[in-house]
Amino acid sequence: MAEDFFQGYKGEALKILTKYNVRVWGQAEIDTTRGEFKGTILPRSENDDDQHIVLKIITGYNIGLDITTIIKMKEVGYKKANYKIPEKEFPYTEGLPKVKLIGTGGTIASRLDYRTGAVIPAFTPGELYGAVPELADICNLSTEKLFAVFSENMGPEQYKALAIAIGKEIENGAEGIIIGHGTDTLSHTAAALTYMIQNPPVPIVLVGSQRSSDRPSSDAALNLIHAAYTAGHSDIAEVMICMFGPTSDEYGFLHRGTRVRKMHSSYRSTFRTLGDIPLATVSRKEGVKMLKPNYNHRRKDRKVTIMPYFEEKVAIIYYYPNMRPDIIDSLVDNGYKGIIIAGTGLGHVNKPLYPAIKRAKEKGVHMYMTVQTLWGFAHMFVYDTGRDLMSLGVVPAENMLPESAYIKLGWALGQTTDFEEVKKIMLTPVNDEITRREPYNGYLVYQGGVPEVEEFVRKFRK
Repeated sequence: MAEDFFQGYKGEALKILTKYNVRVWGQAEIDTTRGEFKGTILPRSENDDDQHIVLKIITGYNIGLDITTIIKMKEVGYKKANYKIPEKEFPYTEGLPKVKLIGTGGTIASRLDYRTGAVIPAFTPGELYGAVPELADICNLSTEKLFAVFSENMGPEQYKALAIAIGKEIENGAEGIIIGHGTDTLSHTAAALTYMIQNPPVPIVLVGSQRSSDRPSSDAALNLIHAAYTAGHSDIAEVMICMFGPTSDEYGFLHRGTRVRKMHSSYRSTFRTLGDIPLATVSRKEGVKMLKPNYNHRRKDRKVTIMPYFEEKVAIIYYYPNMRPDIIDSLVDNGYKGIIIAGTGLGHVNKPLYPAIKRAKEKGVHMYMTVQTLWGFAHMFVYDTGRDLMSLGVVPAENMLPESAYIKLGWALGQTTDFEEVKKIMLTPVNDEITRREPYNGYLVYQGGVPEVEEFVRKFRK
């Protein structure tokens, strides 16, 4: 009986449930020293302690009740929940654009496993339509589950397979592509696809969510709706990331795949275009509104160049004070062919690294400098340190983000190891990973406590 009705509960917590004859999935009224709570008793993670009972309250949020605070409990109903969303065949509507959704995994295609307490990639792309039926009003959607992995498990093998699959879908007539992807490395994949898919004729939109679909604050549905509208109806034939805009839910942002970064671990409005402004906003009410005037326009042809190349022996080094040369030496000794350095200030590292850097260059390692500040350029000609590093073979990577530079160097070395050819590829912009200058509004940090910012927030916050 314990296995059937008290899933995951053990020890003292199990004694409390059996004492009051309250089951998992039972609707319960619980009196505690901290007040009265009503909700559904949820299964407990099998690895958790025995001092709490988990309750899903009416708002949809889950709370944990310390068993030492419980005065009494009463089960007033019972209904076992089914968190699996059934798949539905997507309806065809004459006149709507043909969009292909490729699933890779991640929170936008996941559910909560209450047995382990983990969010797992479990929804197939077809189930997404069951969860978000509004998609049928936007496009004719076909789906394919290419991978089922968390984003930290995406890498060169997946990048190349994804680029090839997208190329085939474009050739087969897709008028827009959506890629469902976990957010943690979403920008890495967006950069890889920007380089591997040259001059696409249709929008290619990567989308994820910060919060899983079972949570009332989930951004999954809105992000997916915005991505579908962008893929099917926008004029922007580029690789983009479509994610939450302001906390008001009014619109989403479209970010270029090479200039975007995840800037908060859990905040829904986490993705930011750095050193520039987003391409556009998107909403069902107002459609796609361009913020930048120059972009690649949608075309009717099916021509696209797929360049699925990547050298895996490439690394990023985040410089820190007192970094020792053995870190670079170990990369060289292990056969690495490229190193991206995220240096301090305008692109600096300490002098003890110089011999290791010189040795790396002599061994044929390609080295490029980016800046830890994220905003701004690597200006290595200003100070002696920068000039010394350039003389040792380190090439300033302008204002490329470290992650974009890492992806691009892997892509370049997948094509050639000639120093001049690699340098030409690296310093030739593909889609604004290098810009001539930052716009005046490309660097905006709203720092709480600053008087003028607080005044702005009071005036405009809704």
